[in-house]
Amino acid sequence: MKKKLNLLLMAVAFAATASAQQPGWLHKDLKADSVFGISADKAYKELLKGKKPKQVIVAVIDAGADYKHEDLKDVIWKNKKEIAGNGKDDDKNGYADDVYGWNFLGSAKGSVMYDNMEIARIVKSNPNSPLKDTLAKKVNEARMNAGNIAGFQQVLNGVVAKLGTTPDSTAFKNFKSADGQQAQVARIIYQMMQGGATYPEIKDGIASDLKHFEDELKYNLNVDYNSRDTVGDNYADVNEKIYGNAVVDAPDCDHGTHVSGIIAAKRGNGLGIDGIADAALILPVRAVPTGDERDKDIANAIYYAVNNGAKVINMSFGKGYSPEKEAVDKAVKYAVSKDVLFVHAAGNDAKNVDVENNFPRAAYLNTGDAAANWIEVGASGWSNDESLPASFSNFGAKTVDVFAPGVKINSTTPGSKYADHDGTSMASPVVAGIAALVREYYPALTASQVKEIIVKSVVKVNYKVKKPGTDDLVDFTDLCSSGGVVNAYDALVLAAKYAKGQVSK
Repeated sequence: MKKKLNLLLMAVAFAATASAQQPGWLHKDLKADSVFGISADKAYKELLKGKKPKQVIVAVIDAGADYKHEDLKDVIWKNKKEIAGNGKDDDKNGYADDVYGWNFLGSAKGSVMYDNMEIARIVKSNPNSPLKDTLAKKVNEARMNAGNIAGFQQVLNGVVAKLGTTPDSTAFKNFKSADGQQAQVARIIYQMMQGGATYPEIKDGIASDLKHFEDELKYNLNVDYNSRDTVGDNYADVNEKIYGNAVVDAPDCDHGTHVSGIIAAKRGNGLGIDGIADAALILPVRAVPTGDERDKDIANAIYYAVNNGAKVINMSFGKGYSPEKEAVDKAVKYAVSKDVLFVHAAGNDAKNVDVENNFPRAAYLNTGDAAANWIEVGASGWSNDESLPASFSNFGAKTVDVFAPGVKINSTTPGSKYADHDGTSMASPVVAGIAALVREYYPALTASQVKEIIVKSVVKVNYKVKKPGTDDLVDFTDLCSSGGVVNAYDALVLAAKYAKGQVSK
Protein backbone atom coordinates (compact mmCIF):
# COMPACT_ATOMS: atom_id res chain seq x y z
CA MET A 1 0.00 0.00 0.00
CA LYS A 2 1.33 3.42 -0.89
CA LYS A 3 0.98 5.20 2.44
CA LYS A 4 0.89 8.97 2.82
CA LEU A 5 2.52 10.60 5.80
CA ASN A 6 -0.02 12.85 7.48
CA LEU A 7 1.06 16.43 6.78
CA LEU A 8 -0.35 17.84 10.01
CA LEU A 9 1.53 15.28 12.10
CA MET A 10 4.80 15.26 10.19
CA ALA A 11 5.34 18.89 9.21
CA VAL A 12 6.00 20.14 12.72
CA ALA A 13 8.23 17.14 13.47
CA PHE A 14 10.46 17.99 10.52
CA ALA A 15 10.18 21.77 10.92
CA ALA A 16 13.50 22.20 12.68
CA THR A 17 15.46 20.41 9.98
CA ALA A 18 13.42 20.12 6.79
CA SER A 19 14.54 23.47 5.38
CA ALA A 20 18.21 22.83 6.15
CA GLN A 21 18.99 20.72 3.09
CA GLN A 22 18.77 21.25 -0.63
CA PRO A 23 17.65 18.75 -3.30
CA GLY A 24 20.34 16.14 -3.88
CA TRP A 25 21.53 15.93 -0.27
CA LEU A 26 21.43 12.15 -0.43
CA HIS A 27 24.44 12.19 -2.80
CA LYS A 28 26.63 14.14 -0.35
CA ASP A 29 29.47 12.88 1.84
CA LEU A 30 29.37 12.96 5.64
CA LYS A 31 32.99 14.04 6.14
CA ALA A 32 33.16 16.57 3.32
CA ASP A 33 29.66 18.02 3.52
CA SER A 34 28.54 17.30 7.11
CA VAL A 35 25.48 15.62 5.62
CA PHE A 36 24.75 11.91 6.17
CA GLY A 37 24.40 11.10 2.47
CA ILE A 38 25.68 8.10 0.53
CA SER A 39 28.81 9.74 -0.97
CA ALA A 40 27.66 9.12 -4.56
CA ASP A 41 29.13 12.41 -5.83
CA LYS A 42 32.46 11.45 -4.28
CA ALA A 43 32.28 8.00 -5.88
CA TYR A 44 31.76 9.40 -9.36
CA LYS A 45 34.54 11.93 -8.91
CA GLU A 46 37.16 9.68 -7.37
CA LEU A 47 36.34 6.08 -8.31
CA LEU A 48 34.37 5.92 -11.54
CA LYS A 49 35.84 8.58 -13.79
CA GLY A 50 36.95 7.03 -17.09
CA LYS A 51 35.44 3.65 -16.32
CA LYS A 52 32.79 2.15 -18.57
CA PRO A 53 29.74 0.60 -16.91
CA LYS A 54 27.65 -2.31 -18.13
CA GLN A 55 23.93 -1.68 -18.47
CA VAL A 56 21.80 -3.12 -15.66
CA ILE A 57 18.01 -3.47 -15.71
CA VAL A 58 16.27 -2.46 -12.48
CA ALA A 59 12.62 -3.45 -12.21
CA VAL A 60 10.46 -1.06 -10.22
CA ILE A 61 7.41 -2.99 -9.03
CA ASP A 62 5.18 -0.12 -8.05
CA ALA A 63 2.29 2.03 -9.28
CA GLY A 64 3.85 2.49 -12.71
CA ALA A 65 6.06 5.29 -14.01
CA ASP A 66 5.91 8.25 -16.37
CA TYR A 67 8.25 6.89 -19.03
CA LYS A 68 7.96 10.16 -20.98
CA HIS A 69 9.42 12.25 -18.14
CA GLU A 70 12.25 14.50 -19.32
CA ASP A 71 14.67 12.98 -16.80
CA LEU A 72 13.57 9.35 -17.30
CA LYS A 73 12.82 8.92 -21.00
CA ASP A 74 16.45 8.02 -21.77
CA VAL A 75 16.71 5.45 -18.98
CA ILE A 76 13.46 3.51 -19.44
CA TRP A 77 13.71 -0.11 -20.56
CA LYS A 78 12.23 -0.73 -23.97
CA ASN A 79 11.13 -4.06 -25.39
CA LYS A 80 12.66 -3.92 -28.86
CA LYS A 81 10.82 -7.06 -29.93
CA GLU A 82 7.41 -5.43 -29.47
CA ILE A 83 5.70 -2.98 -31.85
CA ALA A 84 3.91 -0.26 -29.91
CA GLY A 85 0.19 0.19 -30.33
CA ASN A 86 -0.64 -2.58 -32.78
CA GLY A 87 -2.53 -4.62 -30.19
CA LYS A 88 -0.48 -7.72 -30.93
CA ASP A 89 1.87 -9.84 -28.88
CA ASP A 90 4.77 -9.51 -31.31
CA ASP A 91 7.36 -11.25 -29.15
CA LYS A 92 4.93 -14.03 -28.13
CA ASN A 93 5.55 -13.61 -24.41
CA GLY A 94 1.83 -13.39 -23.64
CA TYR A 95 1.76 -9.61 -23.09
CA ALA A 96 0.60 -7.55 -26.04
CA ASP A 97 2.23 -4.14 -26.61
CA ASP A 98 4.48 -4.41 -23.55
CA VAL A 99 6.96 -1.92 -24.96
CA TYR A 100 7.74 -0.13 -21.66
CA GLY A 101 6.74 -2.77 -19.13
CA TRP A 102 3.44 -4.23 -17.95
CA ASN A 103 0.44 -3.35 -15.82
CA PHE A 104 -1.12 -6.20 -13.81
CA LEU A 105 -3.83 -3.83 -12.58
CA GLY A 106 -5.76 -3.38 -15.79
CA SER A 107 -7.43 -4.70 -18.92
CA ALA A 108 -9.13 -3.35 -22.02
CA LYS A 109 -11.66 -1.84 -19.60
CA GLY A 110 -9.05 0.44 -18.03
CA SER A 111 -6.72 0.41 -15.02
CA VAL A 112 -7.35 -0.03 -11.32
CA MET A 113 -6.33 2.91 -9.12
CA TYR A 114 -7.90 1.91 -5.79
CA ASP A 115 -8.07 -1.42 -4.03
CA ASN A 116 -8.96 -2.77 -0.60
CA MET A 117 -6.54 -3.26 2.21
CA GLU A 118 -5.80 -6.96 2.58
CA ILE A 119 -7.60 -7.08 5.92
CA ALA A 120 -10.84 -6.00 4.20
CA ARG A 121 -10.47 -8.74 1.59
CA ILE A 122 -9.87 -11.32 4.32
CA VAL A 123 -12.94 -10.23 6.29
CA LYS A 124 -15.06 -10.19 3.12
CA SER A 125 -14.09 -13.78 2.33
CA ASN A 126 -14.70 -14.79 5.95
CA PRO A 127 -17.13 -12.49 7.83
CA ASN A 128 -16.37 -14.38 11.06
CA SER A 129 -12.64 -13.80 10.77
CA PRO A 130 -10.82 -12.83 13.99
CA LEU A 131 -9.72 -9.74 12.04
CA LYS A 132 -13.28 -8.40 11.92
CA ASP A 133 -12.79 -6.30 15.06
CA THR A 134 -9.43 -5.01 13.85
CA LEU A 135 -11.01 -3.88 10.60
CA ALA A 136 -13.82 -2.14 12.48
CA LYS A 137 -11.21 -0.30 14.57
CA LYS A 138 -9.41 0.85 11.42
CA VAL A 139 -12.68 2.10 9.94
CA ASN A 140 -13.40 4.08 13.09
CA GLU A 141 -9.87 5.56 13.07
CA ALA A 142 -10.21 6.61 9.43
CA ARG A 143 -13.58 8.17 10.19
CA MET A 144 -12.12 10.07 13.15
CA ASN A 145 -9.08 11.25 11.17
CA ALA A 146 -11.23 12.42 8.28
CA GLY A 147 -13.49 14.28 10.71
CA ASN A 148 -10.57 15.91 12.53
CA ILE A 149 -8.90 17.07 9.31
CA ALA A 150 -12.19 18.32 7.89
CA GLY A 151 -12.76 20.25 11.11
CA PHE A 152 -9.24 21.70 11.01
CA GLN A 153 -9.76 22.66 7.39
CA GLN A 154 -13.04 24.42 8.21
CA VAL A 155 -11.48 26.44 11.05
CA LEU A 156 -8.50 27.35 8.86
CA ASN A 157 -10.85 28.58 6.13
CA GLY A 158 -12.42 30.85 8.73
CA VAL A 159 -9.02 32.23 9.73
CA VAL A 160 -8.04 32.90 6.12
CA ALA A 161 -11.38 34.59 5.44
CA LYS A 162 -10.60 37.05 8.23
CA LEU A 163 -7.05 37.63 6.98
CA GLY A 164 -8.23 38.38 3.44
CA THR A 165 -5.48 37.88 0.84
CA THR A 166 -3.19 34.83 0.66
CA PRO A 167 -1.54 35.12 4.07
CA ASP A 168 2.15 34.94 4.92
CA SER A 169 3.64 33.62 8.16
CA THR A 170 3.59 37.06 9.79
CA ALA A 171 -0.16 37.29 9.25
CA PHE A 172 -0.70 33.97 11.02
CA LYS A 173 1.72 34.95 13.80
CA ASN A 174 -0.14 38.20 14.46
CA PHE A 175 -3.63 36.73 14.09
CA LYS A 176 -5.88 37.56 17.03
CA SER A 177 -9.26 36.00 17.68
CA ALA A 178 -11.60 35.42 20.57
CA ASP A 179 -12.31 32.06 18.97
CA GLY A 180 -9.89 29.69 20.69
CA GLN A 181 -9.95 27.15 17.84
CA GLN A 182 -9.06 29.77 15.27
CA ALA A 183 -6.21 31.08 17.42
CA GLN A 184 -4.83 27.56 17.88
CA VAL A 185 -5.03 26.73 14.17
CA ALA A 186 -3.26 29.99 13.30
CA ARG A 187 -0.42 29.07 15.67
CA ILE A 188 -0.10 25.61 14.08
CA ILE A 189 0.02 27.04 10.56
CA TYR A 190 2.63 29.58 11.68
CA GLN A 191 4.80 26.74 13.06
CA MET A 192 4.48 24.83 9.79
CA MET A 193 5.43 27.88 7.75
CA GLN A 194 8.44 28.44 10.00
CA GLY A 195 9.51 24.98 8.91
CA GLY A 196 9.63 26.13 5.29
CA ALA A 197 6.15 25.29 4.00
CA THR A 198 4.11 27.92 2.17
CA TYR A 199 0.42 28.44 2.84
CA PRO A 200 -0.61 27.04 -0.59
CA GLU A 201 1.47 23.93 0.12
CA ILE A 202 -0.14 23.51 3.53
CA LYS A 203 -3.62 24.03 2.09
CA ASP A 204 -3.00 21.43 -0.62
CA GLY A 205 -1.49 19.04 1.92
CA ILE A 206 -4.53 19.26 4.18
CA ALA A 207 -6.83 18.58 1.23
CA SER A 208 -4.64 15.64 0.22
CA ASP A 209 -4.70 14.19 3.73
CA LEU A 210 -8.48 14.52 3.89
CA LYS A 211 -8.84 12.73 0.55
CA HIS A 212 -6.52 9.97 1.80
CA PHE A 213 -8.81 9.10 4.71
CA GLU A 214 -11.95 9.52 2.62
CA ASP A 215 -10.46 7.08 0.11
CA GLU A 216 -9.70 4.65 2.93
CA LEU A 217 -13.38 4.66 3.87
CA LYS A 218 -14.65 4.49 0.30
CA TYR A 219 -12.21 1.95 -1.10
CA ASN A 220 -9.42 0.56 1.12
CA LEU A 221 -11.48 -0.45 4.16
CA ASN A 222 -14.76 -1.04 2.34
CA VAL A 223 -15.48 -4.78 2.09
CA ASP A 224 -18.11 -4.11 -0.57
CA TYR A 225 -15.69 -2.43 -2.98
CA ASN A 226 -14.40 -4.75 -5.71
CA SER A 227 -11.68 -3.57 -8.09
CA ARG A 228 -11.17 -6.92 -9.79
CA ASP A 229 -14.02 -6.51 -12.25
CA THR A 230 -11.76 -4.07 -14.08
CA VAL A 231 -8.89 -6.55 -14.30
CA GLY A 232 -11.11 -9.44 -15.37
CA ASP A 233 -8.83 -12.26 -14.27
CA ASN A 234 -9.81 -15.31 -12.26
CA TYR A 235 -8.45 -14.01 -8.99
CA ALA A 236 -8.89 -17.37 -7.29
CA ASP A 237 -6.31 -18.84 -9.69
CA VAL A 238 -2.95 -17.71 -8.29
CA ASN A 239 -1.15 -19.52 -11.11
CA GLU A 240 -2.80 -17.41 -13.82
CA LYS A 241 -0.19 -15.18 -15.43
CA ILE A 242 -1.60 -13.63 -18.58
CA TYR A 243 -3.79 -10.64 -17.74
CA GLY A 244 -3.42 -6.86 -17.47
CA ASN A 245 -2.55 -4.19 -20.03
CA ALA A 246 0.43 -2.18 -21.25
CA VAL A 247 -0.47 1.09 -19.48
CA VAL A 248 2.46 1.60 -17.08
CA ASP A 249 1.91 5.38 -16.84
CA ALA A 250 -1.53 5.22 -15.22
CA PRO A 251 -2.78 8.44 -13.57
CA ASP A 252 -1.63 7.37 -10.10
CA CYS A 253 2.02 6.72 -11.05
CA ASP A 254 3.52 9.52 -8.93
CA HIS A 255 5.00 7.07 -6.40
CA GLY A 256 6.65 4.81 -8.97
CA THR A 257 7.93 7.76 -10.99
CA HIS A 258 9.57 9.22 -7.87
CA VAL A 259 11.15 5.87 -6.99
CA SER A 260 12.46 5.46 -10.55
CA GLY A 261 14.16 8.85 -10.55
CA ILE A 262 16.04 8.14 -7.33
CA ILE A 263 17.54 5.04 -8.92
CA ALA A 264 18.35 6.21 -12.41
CA ALA A 265 17.28 9.72 -13.44
CA LYS A 266 19.63 10.73 -16.25
CA ARG A 267 22.87 12.03 -14.81
CA GLY A 268 24.57 15.16 -16.08
CA ASN A 269 21.85 16.27 -18.48
CA GLY A 270 21.25 19.61 -16.78
CA LEU A 271 17.68 18.65 -15.91
CA GLY A 272 16.11 18.12 -12.50
CA ILE A 273 18.09 15.58 -10.53
CA ASP A 274 20.80 12.98 -10.89
CA GLY A 275 19.93 9.35 -10.24
CA ILE A 276 22.38 7.09 -8.41
CA ALA A 277 23.12 4.55 -11.15
CA ASP A 278 24.45 5.98 -14.43
CA ALA A 279 23.83 2.94 -16.63
CA ALA A 280 20.63 1.52 -15.18
CA LEU A 281 17.47 1.00 -17.20
CA ILE A 282 14.16 1.22 -15.34
CA LEU A 283 11.63 -1.51 -16.09
CA PRO A 284 8.24 -0.36 -14.71
CA VAL A 285 5.93 -3.16 -13.59
CA ARG A 286 2.63 -1.83 -12.29
CA ALA A 287 1.18 -3.97 -9.50
CA VAL A 288 0.69 -1.58 -6.56
CA PRO A 289 -2.61 0.33 -6.28
CA THR A 290 -3.73 2.92 -3.77
CA GLY A 291 -4.60 0.24 -1.25
CA ASP A 292 -2.91 -3.08 -0.57
CA GLU A 293 -1.22 -4.89 -3.42
CA ARG A 294 -2.45 -8.42 -4.15
CA ASP A 295 -0.07 -11.36 -3.76
CA LYS A 296 -0.97 -12.82 -7.15
CA ASP A 297 -0.03 -9.54 -8.90
CA ILE A 298 3.26 -9.24 -7.01
CA ALA A 299 4.24 -12.81 -7.85
CA ASN A 300 3.49 -12.21 -11.53
CA ALA A 301 5.32 -8.88 -11.48
CA ILE A 302 8.42 -10.66 -10.19
CA TYR A 303 8.24 -13.32 -12.91
CA TYR A 304 7.77 -10.62 -15.56
CA ALA A 305 10.73 -8.61 -14.26
CA VAL A 306 13.07 -11.58 -14.12
CA ASN A 307 12.05 -12.91 -17.53
CA ASN A 308 12.80 -9.51 -19.05
CA GLY A 309 16.32 -9.31 -17.67
CA ALA A 310 16.05 -7.44 -14.37
CA LYS A 311 19.04 -7.99 -12.08
CA VAL A 312 17.72 -5.75 -9.29
CA ILE A 313 14.06 -5.49 -8.20
CA ASN A 314 12.91 -2.56 -6.07
CA MET A 315 9.77 -3.05 -3.99
CA SER A 316 8.62 0.09 -2.18
CA PHE A 317 5.38 -1.27 -0.77
CA GLY A 318 4.13 -3.43 2.06
CA LYS A 319 1.13 -4.72 3.99
CA GLY A 320 0.31 -6.53 7.21
CA TYR A 321 -1.23 -9.72 5.78
CA SER A 322 -0.27 -12.04 2.94
CA PRO A 323 -2.82 -14.83 2.36
CA GLU A 324 -1.06 -16.09 -0.79
CA LYS A 325 2.50 -15.68 0.44
CA GLU A 326 3.37 -19.12 -0.89
CA ALA A 327 2.83 -17.84 -4.44
CA VAL A 328 5.07 -14.84 -3.76
CA ASP A 329 7.71 -17.08 -2.19
CA LYS A 330 7.71 -19.27 -5.30
CA ALA A 331 8.35 -16.22 -7.49
CA VAL A 332 11.07 -14.97 -5.14
CA LYS A 333 12.83 -18.35 -5.26
CA TYR A 334 12.68 -18.23 -9.05
CA ALA A 335 14.28 -14.78 -9.04
CA VAL A 336 16.97 -15.88 -6.59
CA SER A 337 17.78 -18.82 -8.88
CA LYS A 338 18.33 -16.27 -11.67
CA ASP A 339 20.77 -14.19 -9.58
CA VAL A 340 18.38 -11.29 -8.97
CA LEU A 341 18.68 -9.00 -5.94
CA PHE A 342 15.55 -7.78 -4.11
CA VAL A 343 15.47 -4.45 -2.29
CA HIS A 344 12.41 -3.85 -0.10
CA ALA A 345 11.14 -0.90 1.95
CA ALA A 346 10.67 -1.73 5.64
CA GLY A 347 7.56 0.46 5.99
CA ASN A 348 6.50 3.72 7.60
CA ASP A 349 4.67 2.78 10.81
CA ALA A 350 7.52 3.21 13.32
CA LYS A 351 7.09 -0.44 14.26
CA ASN A 352 9.45 -3.33 14.95
CA VAL A 353 9.14 -5.68 11.98
CA ASP A 354 11.00 -8.37 13.89
CA VAL A 355 7.73 -8.91 15.75
CA GLU A 356 5.10 -7.31 13.47
CA ASN A 357 4.65 -8.47 9.90
CA ASN A 358 5.36 -6.32 6.88
CA PHE A 359 4.91 -8.29 3.67
CA PRO A 360 6.51 -9.20 1.36
CA ARG A 361 9.39 -10.37 3.48
CA ALA A 362 12.51 -12.45 2.95
CA ALA A 363 11.48 -15.28 5.28
CA TYR A 364 9.75 -18.08 3.42
CA LEU A 365 6.48 -19.49 4.71
CA ASN A 366 6.81 -22.31 7.26
CA THR A 367 10.35 -23.32 6.31
CA GLY A 368 12.68 -21.39 8.58
CA ASP A 369 14.62 -20.31 5.49
CA ALA A 370 14.80 -16.89 3.86
CA ALA A 371 15.77 -15.41 0.52
CA ALA A 372 19.51 -14.75 0.58
CA ASN A 373 19.32 -12.11 -2.15
CA TRP A 374 17.17 -9.66 -0.19
CA ILE A 375 17.91 -6.30 1.47
CA GLU A 376 15.38 -4.77 3.86
CA VAL A 377 15.71 -0.99 4.19
CA GLY A 378 14.82 1.56 6.87
CA ALA A 379 14.85 5.34 6.35
CA SER A 380 17.32 7.88 7.70
CA GLY A 381 17.72 11.65 7.59
CA TRP A 382 20.80 13.79 7.07
CA SER A 383 21.78 14.81 10.60
CA ASN A 384 24.68 13.01 12.22
CA ASP A 385 23.00 12.95 15.62
CA GLU A 386 20.31 11.18 17.62
CA SER A 387 17.63 12.19 15.09
CA LEU A 388 19.31 10.20 12.27
CA PRO A 389 16.61 7.47 11.98
CA ALA A 390 13.46 8.88 10.37
CA SER A 391 10.76 9.16 13.03
CA PHE A 392 8.32 7.16 10.87
CA SER A 393 10.62 4.32 9.81
CA ASN A 394 10.01 0.69 10.66
CA PHE A 395 13.00 -1.07 12.16
CA GLY A 396 14.21 -4.48 13.28
CA ALA A 397 17.51 -5.67 14.68
CA LYS A 398 17.16 -8.96 12.80
CA THR A 399 14.82 -8.22 9.89
CA VAL A 400 16.03 -4.82 8.66
CA ASP A 401 19.50 -4.90 7.09
CA VAL A 402 20.41 -1.25 6.53
CA PHE A 403 19.15 2.31 6.67
CA ALA A 404 19.32 4.78 3.77
CA PRO A 405 18.28 8.39 3.09
CA GLY A 406 14.48 8.67 3.07
CA VAL A 407 13.60 12.18 4.29
CA LYS A 408 12.96 15.12 1.95
CA ILE A 409 14.17 13.20 -1.10
CA ASN A 410 13.76 15.21 -4.30
CA SER A 411 12.95 13.17 -7.39
CA THR A 412 10.91 12.92 -10.57
CA THR A 413 7.11 13.14 -10.62
CA PRO A 414 4.69 12.82 -13.56
CA GLY A 415 4.57 15.55 -16.21
CA SER A 416 8.33 16.25 -16.09
CA LYS A 417 7.99 17.69 -12.60
CA TYR A 418 9.95 17.16 -9.38
CA ALA A 419 8.96 16.96 -5.71
CA ASP A 420 10.20 16.01 -2.25
CA HIS A 421 8.82 12.82 -0.73
CA ASP A 422 9.50 11.06 2.59
CA GLY A 423 9.40 7.36 3.35
CA THR A 424 11.17 4.04 3.34
CA SER A 425 9.71 3.99 -0.18
CA MET A 426 12.44 6.53 -1.00
CA ALA A 427 15.15 4.79 1.04
CA SER A 428 14.68 1.47 -0.76
CA PRO A 429 15.48 2.85 -4.26
CA VAL A 430 18.58 4.52 -2.80
CA VAL A 431 19.82 1.02 -1.97
CA ALA A 432 18.57 -0.36 -5.30
CA GLY A 433 20.52 2.41 -7.02
CA ILE A 434 23.70 1.47 -5.18
CA ALA A 435 23.12 -2.20 -6.02
CA ALA A 436 22.73 -1.32 -9.69
CA LEU A 437 25.85 0.84 -9.55
CA VAL A 438 27.91 -2.03 -8.13
CA ARG A 439 26.54 -4.45 -10.73
CA GLU A 440 27.27 -1.95 -13.52
CA TYR A 441 30.96 -1.64 -12.71
CA TYR A 442 31.52 -5.15 -11.33
CA PRO A 443 29.17 -7.33 -13.41
CA ALA A 444 30.86 -10.58 -12.42
CA LEU A 445 29.70 -10.23 -8.82
CA THR A 446 26.67 -12.28 -7.80
CA ALA A 447 23.52 -10.87 -6.22
CA SER A 448 24.44 -12.39 -2.86
CA GLN A 449 27.89 -10.80 -3.07
CA VAL A 450 26.33 -7.42 -3.88
CA LYS A 451 24.14 -7.73 -0.80
CA GLU A 452 27.18 -8.60 1.34
CA ILE A 453 29.03 -5.60 -0.06
CA ILE A 454 26.23 -3.14 0.63
CA VAL A 455 25.66 -4.44 4.15
CA LYS A 456 29.34 -4.64 5.08
CA SER A 457 30.19 -1.19 3.70
CA VAL A 458 27.67 0.82 5.73
CA VAL A 459 28.85 3.81 7.72
CA LYS A 460 28.49 2.55 11.27
CA VAL A 461 26.52 4.66 13.74
CA ASN A 462 28.30 4.42 17.08
CA TYR A 463 26.09 6.65 19.20
CA LYS A 464 22.61 6.41 20.66
CA VAL A 465 19.71 7.38 18.40
CA LYS A 466 16.01 7.95 18.87
CA LYS A 467 13.96 4.82 18.37
CA PRO A 468 11.43 5.74 15.64
CA GLY A 469 8.15 6.96 17.05
CA THR A 470 9.64 7.61 20.50
CA ASP A 471 12.26 9.68 22.31
CA ASP A 472 13.92 6.52 23.68
CA LEU A 473 17.63 6.35 22.93
CA VAL A 474 18.88 3.02 21.56
CA ASP A 475 21.87 1.61 19.73
CA PHE A 476 21.62 1.67 15.94
CA THR A 477 22.14 -2.09 16.00
CA ASP A 478 18.74 -2.27 17.73
CA LEU A 479 17.23 -0.84 14.53
CA CYS A 480 19.06 -2.85 11.85
CA SER A 481 21.48 -5.75 11.71
CA SER A 482 24.31 -3.81 10.06
CA GLY A 483 24.14 -0.90 12.50
CA GLY A 484 24.67 1.68 9.77
CA VAL A 485 23.67 3.75 6.75
CA VAL A 486 24.53 2.65 3.20
CA ASN A 487 27.40 4.33 1.35
CA ALA A 488 27.96 4.13 -2.41
CA TYR A 489 31.64 5.10 -2.23
CA ASP A 490 32.54 2.49 0.37
CA ALA A 491 30.44 -0.13 -1.44
CA LEU A 492 32.39 0.41 -4.65
CA VAL A 493 35.72 0.25 -2.79
CA LEU A 494 34.70 -3.06 -1.24
CA ALA A 495 33.31 -4.33 -4.56
CA ALA A 496 36.71 -3.80 -6.17
CA LYS A 497 38.25 -6.02 -3.50
CA TYR A 498 35.59 -8.70 -4.04
CA ALA A 499 36.22 -8.58 -7.79
CA LYS A 500 39.94 -9.11 -7.22
CA GLY A 501 39.32 -12.01 -4.85
CA GLN A 502 40.76 -10.07 -1.92
CA VAL A 503 37.82 -10.76 0.41
CA SER A 504 37.51 -14.13 2.03
CA LYS A 505 34.34 -15.57 3.51
